[in-house]
Amino acid sequence: MKKWWVTAVLAVSGLLLAACGGEASSEGKQTAQDTSWEQVTKNQTLTVATSGTLFPSSYYNDKNQLVGYDVDVAKEVGKRLDLKVAFKEYNVDGQIASVNRGETDFAANDFGLSGERAKKFMLSEPIKYSFDSMIVRKSDDSGIKSLEDLKGKKAAGEPNTGYMKIAEKYGAQLVTYDNATNDQYLTDVANGRTDVILNDYYLQKMSVGALPDIPVKILEDVYFNANFTGFLFVKGHDALKEKVDTVLKEMQKDGTMKKISETYFQTDVSVKPKQEVTETVTAD
Repeated sequence: MKKWWVTAVLAVSGLLLAACGGEASSEGKQTAQDTSWEQVTKNQTLTVATSGTLFPSSYYNDKNQLVGYDVDVAKEVGKRLDLKVAFKEYNVDGQIASVNRGETDFAANDFGLSGERAKKFMLSEPIKYSFDSMIVRKSDDSGIKSLEDLKGKKAAGEPNTGYMKIAEKYGAQLVTYDNATNDQYLTDVANGRTDVILNDYYLQKMSVGALPDIPVKILEDVYFNANFTGFLFVKGHDALKEKVDTVLKEMQKDGTMKKISETYFQTDVSVKPKQEVTETVTAD
């Protein structure tokens, strides 16, 4: 059985960073000692948090293999660093918590950085550029023509995500799911249990295209929040991030990133899109 499909991605976590070991600086203050790369080389393994349910970034194919854009990019990073790659699967909050606790080295699941998350975490070099959009019913656009029309509508998503916070800001009623499959999300919009899903444009385009019999669509020309995504690291793990970033730059330069992108998105999402998206929406 296929195990692919979309869950909301831009979760904002209030988790505190785990304390790192420290050493005295020349000014007598305690500074964090970064052993992130040393630990990875010691284990000879990159341990990566992901969902396994986010098509086409992280999902299971017909052969029950974990694949996807973020997954394949992470595998290639490990290969070029001569490391094994082990994936651990969680929902969005679980991925962030696992990175925070040191159970995983980074998270690969179409992660962006919100204002709150940026205080505690950092992103790799961009692996995907995109913007945000809304899925609605084909028959009536769910009565939505703009973000302001979200008031009173039922917005579907995983709890605590940035998308749900935006929907709530505009007065939507939140209907939450826990790592649900994409067919469930889309079917619920189609049958009126919910009205709208806010999420990444390319993820929505691929999920709608993968389930053409469900009568939903992306609301045209209502785009916002131009953004980029990458791998999520805990702040202070600069040594590991620098190693990964070096490889990502090589992959961008030699065309590997483009090739992987076109496999999953049928377009090159590793470069900025042609659409000009000027509207910025925050959850504050």
